[in-house]
Amino acid sequence: MEVELVPLEVLRPHEQIIQKKVDQLERVTDRWNAYTKPLLLDRATGTILDGHHRYHVAKRIGLICVPCVLIDYLEDDSIELDVWPNCGRDSISKQDVIEAALSGDLMNPKTSRHRLSDHLPPIAVPLSRLRQPAIGN
Repeated sequence: MEVELVPLEVLRPHEQIIQKKVDQLERVTDRWNAYTKPLLLDRATGTILDGHHRYHVAKRIGLICVPCVLIDYLEDDSIELDVWPNCGRDSISKQDVIEAALSGDLMNPKTSRHRLSDHLPPIAVPLSRLRQPAIGN
């Protein structure tokens, strides 16, 4: 999986976040002074499939870009989608995820679970790099 730096303004969340998790993740990110896991994005729409809390940390601390793995979400059958237990839904489709991101009508936190997320590569991209434009990554 190739990791690319992507400008923050093209990312589109599809789920709400848990503020406490953003606070915790910000402290860890500050301690490491780096992003240690990329976000998972749909290449066509910029929909965040995994990494909503990392996205909100980036916005909070003034990053310009974030490390991402881009995939062809709707076309790639190897990307498994399920719902998290106790999320209030029995099922979810990839189209539901994209529509939530494009409409801005966000799902509850921890609704969708993308199995590919469990296999994202470990990284160490310094925050100083993420405060610069993505171009030339």
